[in-house]
Amino acid sequence: MQVPGPSAREAASMYGTAVAVFLVILVAALQGSGPPESPFPYRVPLDPEGSLELSWNVSYTQETVYFQLLVRELKAGVLFGMSNRGELENADLVVLWTDGDSAYFGDAWSDEQGRIHLDSQQDYQLLQARRTPEGLCLLFKRPFGTCDPKDYLIEDGTVHLVYGVLEEPFRSLEAINTSELQIGLQRVQLLKPNISIPALPSDLLTMEIRAPDVLIPGKKTTYWCHITKLPDGFSRHHIVMYEPIVTKGNEALVHHMEVFQCSTQFERVPPFSGPCDSKMKPDQLNYCRHVLAAWALGAKAFYYPEEAGLAFGGAGSSRFLRLEVHYHNPLEIQGRRDSSGLRLYYTATLRRFDAGIMELGLVYTPLMAIPPQETAFVLTGYCTDKCTQMALPPSGIRIFASQLHTHLTGRKVVTVLARNGQEREIVNRDNHYSPHFQEIRMLKKVVSVHPGDVLITSCTYNTGDRDLATVGGFGILEEMCVNYVHYYPRTQLELCKSAVDAGFLRKYFHTVNRFNAEEVCTCPQASVPEQFASVPWNSFSRDMLKAVYGFAPISVHCNKSTAVRFPGEWDLQPLPKITSKLEEPTPRCPASRGQSPTSPTVVSIGGSGS
Repeated sequence: MQVPGPSAREAASMYGTAVAVFLVILVAALQGSGPPESPFPYRVPLDPEGSLELSWNVSYTQETVYFQLLVRELKAGVLFGMSNRGELENADLVVLWTDGDSAYFGDAWSDEQGRIHLDSQQDYQLLQARRTPEGLCLLFKRPFGTCDPKDYLIEDGTVHLVYGVLEEPFRSLEAINTSELQIGLQRVQLLKPNISIPALPSDLLTMEIRAPDVLIPGKKTTYWCHITKLPDGFSRHHIVMYEPIVTKGNEALVHHMEVFQCSTQFERVPPFSGPCDSKMKPDQLNYCRHVLAAWALGAKAFYYPEEAGLAFGGAGSSRFLRLEVHYHNPLEIQGRRDSSGLRLYYTATLRRFDAGIMELGLVYTPLMAIPPQETAFVLTGYCTDKCTQMALPPSGIRIFASQLHTHLTGRKVVTVLARNGQEREIVNRDNHYSPHFQEIRMLKKVVSVHPGDVLITSCTYNTGDRDLATVGGFGILEEMCVNYVHYYPRTQLELCKSAVDAGFLRKYFHTVNRFNAEEVCTCPQASVPEQFASVPWNSFSRDMLKAVYGFAPISVHCNKSTAVRFPGEWDLQPLPKITSKLEEPTPRCPASRGQSPTSPTVVSIGGSGS
């Protein structure tokens, strides 16, 4: 991209900006949670070939994200931004482009047809553009919220990043047609928690769980499963930290990884390393579900609180582990080999508390279903006050991390803590949740749960592309609504979930049958999925189902790790009564809003800096 050099006045201004920005970056780095060796501790490749790489840091005091975009092979420009689900329509963008004479950097947005328009309020602010040995480096910043209706509100949770490569000059921004660009999306959590790194013990040991020398299949999506086992006589230890090991060169292909411990019911799990959906996999793989570690693109090391660790090894613990690696290979690259995995840091000096993992949300049952052609249907599961009163210790528990989970139609997930009928705080929320991006996230603030508290988990689904009801269950085309919360001290309570009472759902089917010309199969021998499949989905049947889920009694699963319920009556339980709900937070406008430029910035990128 050839452009005229800057004037002396412009050069002086640019130099002043460069000096100022490095001071800003230093401050941002000190305020962030990343290690001191890099002012941009978080990094992801945007495209499958790794030619675009994004790094960032977060300043919570300034409520601003600092971005560094590395363009390894610059052609005629690049666009980058955020959108609701990763589409390039209705996206909030920043664009570097040239008209053949000059280069420009500007805040933009796309309309419903994907046409790009310059934003009247320039909230992406370019801080520096410079050439490096690796390529062109763009440094810019953006407030979390701008109060510009064309801009994306950066929130906690998943952010869908979009990008595009410009192959040729354009006379204007409006002349860019996104349908003709090389485009893509990447999912990250931009607002990483600003928490200090706990001290690690002196007797720290490491264990690498990795699938050796995998030939990555040349197809878009592969889940690779590898069985490994702990050494003979491996005693009880505490995991205190883990981090990813990604084979160099495969950073854009390794999407996420998880390590599961197998069920203790099996004395032996046969060796296996292959696609998780292979017909050759041993049946025991389906019983390796206890999560020990989980990582996704953009995440760094995961630390347990100093006073807690995740126990593994010893009596009552399976020696067998399953590593699952998700390869995302949209270009269907052939012949690439990989030995990625996770490195566990553990200690034989047990910490004061065992950490535990508890399932919140909905029971895996077809009783909970989403009608077809819904864009935002909500299902809610309850961990009731009766269960927490019985199962939690008097001092309560402390939740420090959370992993949200649905299947393919999940779009939002939230867990709220309520006490004495009043919603008190959000445990975890993801308004842009994607089933293709699931990671264990450390919470910004530890949440204390006391006996008698209620934990309410709600999932929002989009079944717009389905013609039949989607029922709850284990199948990938069925649905789930789960929050795996990581907490301490560990208790006997492993699962605290609910589902609508089966008897009230039978009454729903009978009512729909009475008020519709089409007959609904409500005969005793018909399964619940078969009955849902025969429902004529009109406004009456949809509204009735919402009403049943909103008032009918529930069956509560207040389960120990042995899958046995705590003693007591758990069926036909009333829905928890919530008299006061939390208000949605109002986005704050940046104080410097009126100082934002209204036109794009002219950029000089011919030399080593600007």
